[in-house]
Amino acid sequence: MKRRRTRLELVEDRPVRLHRTRFDEERNLGPIQPLTDRQAQYLEALALHKQVIVLGPAGTGKTFIAGTRAADQLRQRRIGKVIITRPNVPSGRSLGYFPGTLEEKIAPWVAPLTEAMKERMGAAAFDIAMKTGDIEVVPFEVMRGRTFKNCLVILDEAQNTTTAEIKMFLTRIGDDCQVIINGDVSQTDLRETSGLRTVIHLVKSRMMPIPVVEFTLDDIVRSGICADWVRAFEETNL
Repeated sequence: MKRRRTRLELVEDRPVRLHRTRFDEERNLGPIQPLTDRQAQYLEALALHKQVIVLGPAGTGKTFIAGTRAADQLRQRRIGKVIITRPNVPSGRSLGYFPGTLEEKIAPWVAPLTEAMKERMGAAAFDIAMKTGDIEVVPFEVMRGRTFKNCLVILDEAQNTTTAEIKMFLTRIGDDCQVIINGDVSQTDLRETSGLRTVIHLVKSRMMPIPVVEFTLDDIVRSGICADWVRAFEETNL
């Protein structure tokens, strides 16, 4: 009996070896670091306000920062859920109807956001969150009647919402919600007035306490080539 106790004590006294895995590293990522002053302004607005509108050309980090913040808030359990939506208006010729469920149909439209979240969280953690409903992609077609609570809601490509659609979206917001609306009013694919443009006018004319962060061509960080092309099209009014 005495010998057995001695062996147990020796086993318990051995140092435990901890092996770090890539999932440990993904769960302990540092905070988002801004690359421009405007990105720093965007991050500060997200830290201080329940609703933030962010505008600007492609490549400025609008979608990436929104997706990364959503991933961090979810991993740290500061929110119960991330809800992603965007209008399903094509930016060019349509490829026709996508097969599958509503969620599967809209998946290609929200890929920029979900890819940013997957990169931040890790593929395995992201897939689990999707399966458990901690990350939900909500098509506009089924949004009416919903109430969003205790979550972070991202409306991407908001310039392609109609006024009626963005009104319906904004009136879904319940308690303990943060809302990020992002888009580029110069790239609307609508033939009618953009709902995003209407919302910006309301916020500014009524002096609503909602920050509007506006990126410029000088804030493009995707690549030099991207910046050159955006500037070329902008300066020739194409």
